[in-house]
Amino acid sequence: MSFTPQFFTTAESLVDSLDRKLLVVLRDGRKIIGVLRSYDQFANLVLQDSLERIYVGDAYGDIERGVFIIRGENVVLLGEIDVDVEDALPLRQLPIEEILQMQREEAEEKARKDKLRYRLLHKQGFSVDFADNDLY
Repeated sequence: MSFTPQFFTTAESLVDSLDRKLLVVLRDGRKIIGVLRSYDQFANLVLQDSLERIYVGDAYGDIERGVFIIRGENVVLLGEIDVDVEDALPLRQLPIEEILQMQREEAEEKARKDKLRYRLLHKQGFSVDFADNDLY
């Protein structure tokens, strides 16, 4: 008797990820890394030894979060992290204060460019929506 793998789209497919290191991308854009300890039928997750990782360019910084509970509806993407490959990535870790400053500067630059883009579009007759949406 041969075994045919089955693919599930429900929360039960998380069973193979228990006690493994995962990266979870949330609706608000945050990236949480931690060890999956528990989940339920709604894909609510409990991560242990978690941290929030902030990427700016080729650098990143980590904020320790400890035990982190994530409501399933806030999960956009999750995947297992290969710890061997993670250590070999060409990214440099910086102190969190430096990363947060770089993130603020990047957000200010994006806002400046968006404002200019919106102004140009408006001059050409396009309606511009200035509302901040989560797009989900």
